[in-house]
Amino acid sequence: MQINLPEKRYYSIGEVAKAFGVNTSLIRFWEKEFDVLKPKKNAKGNRKFTPEDIKNLKFIYHLVKERGFTLEGAKTHLKEEKKQALNTFEIVSKLESIKSQLLKLKENL
Repeated sequence: MQINLPEKRYYSIGEVAKAFGVNTSLIRFWEKEFDVLKPKKNAKGNRKFTPEDIKNLKFIYHLVKERGFTLEGAKTHLKEEKKQALNTFEIVSKLESIKSQLLKLKENL
């Protein structure tokens, strides 16, 4: 899944939910379920997600929505193989992005 968010320090929950095509309630639910998600909160209690949170959300989304992991399975996978799995996921994501850009270039030829 290609997530298009502008480069920023912080993202609101609305921006994050829209980018992932899910409800804000799902993002809040995942925040409670996965301890790797730790968005900052301002004085009003509004969540501000960092680029690191977005990277973790992409991985959680990939495991749960694309690969069909249960929440418990995704938690276990994150804990046991986080570094290796995240590196592999990042490489695949970058390659998909490059492929998408190359296909756009090919169309414009």
